[in-house]
Amino acid sequence: MSEIEIGRGKRGRRAWAFDDVALVPSRRTRDPQDVSTNWNIDAYKFELPVIAAPMDSAVSPATAIAIGKLGGLGVLDLEGLWTRYEDPSAQLNEIANLPAERAIVRMQEIYSAPIKAELIRDRIAEIRAAGVTVAGALSPQSTQEFYQTVIKAGVDIFVIRGTNVSAEHVSRSSDALNLKQFIYELDVPVIVGGASTYTAALHLMRTGAAGVLVGFGGGAASTSRKVVGIHAPMATAVADVAGARRDYMDESGGRYVHVIADGGLGTSGDIAKAIALGADAVMLGTILARAEEAPGQGWHWGQEAAHEELPRGNRVKVGTAGTLQEIMHGPSKSADGFTNVMGALRRAMATTGYSDLKEFQRAEVVVAPYDAQ
Repeated sequence: MSEIEIGRGKRGRRAWAFDDVALVPSRRTRDPQDVSTNWNIDAYKFELPVIAAPMDSAVSPATAIAIGKLGGLGVLDLEGLWTRYEDPSAQLNEIANLPAERAIVRMQEIYSAPIKAELIRDRIAEIRAAGVTVAGALSPQSTQEFYQTVIKAGVDIFVIRGTNVSAEHVSRSSDALNLKQFIYELDVPVIVGGASTYTAALHLMRTGAAGVLVGFGGGAASTSRKVVGIHAPMATAVADVAGARRDYMDESGGRYVHVIADGGLGTSGDIAKAIALGADAVMLGTILARAEEAPGQGWHWGQEAAHEELPRGNRVKVGTAGTLQEIMHGPSKSADGFTNVMGALRRAMATTGYSDLKEFQRAEVVVAPYDAQ
């Protein structure tokens, strides 16, 4: 890809966000009911390519169970309020009603409560008892401390999720998590990320991860671009990581690593574009935070908003769009792309003529910046 001269001393690659690209219809179309949105990772099969982001505003044990029963995968944040408080209802209510000028400071105080291993165990047991696939997430910093608790509790899929996760972390003050050794020793599939470049993703794939999360600072509640100046436009990031998957398959003799778009997915159209650009599934936060059942009560935030030293996110008002059923499967009562997101995906697949998700990754995409329409 050609570079653009920013100034005499620096050049940069042009990168594209989801709003900058569009799908192109083909000569063949299908009926939406004839397409399949099934996907699988390791031995686990799902009817929908949807993973609920481990964010307290979107996922509680109850919503993780509900999302599982709707055909997706709910991931509980094992460093969130649900593992710090026996019943976090009061804390969730307080966060939802905080004045804007107090939100970050008070959230830092709320999230300073210690993580309790017994609550990790109990939350995983609660989800497992419902008969759905169990997934939990830890940051790289907390993985070494709590992973044995997570595995013993019976998690099916383990997610190591951070703002940016690398296969080679260098630190003078602490022992870094050796991802390759760690993943090799586990008996459960591991999804790891975020990554936003070809090289970073390729190195994560070489650790043995079953899936790689793609994204950095692209979510509605993230302020990483403002705070640390880092941001990865998602259309380019997903396509780059999909390219890394293709090359890793050649390198490894056919081992397939799933690419999961994580960030910048504000509407159903973004979901369709992410998969057409090469993602196998999407990790949703904002869209699911708009559910009536969401614990955030119409507000959305990530853990980075409560970071004790350098918050890189806000608590943002996203409102309520409908029930989880309506958000995932409809019926939709609006044309904003916030509800019936799977119906919209099926419609996009049908309109471009593809019958399943792997085929849909071959859909034609054009650069068509939204502000140029």
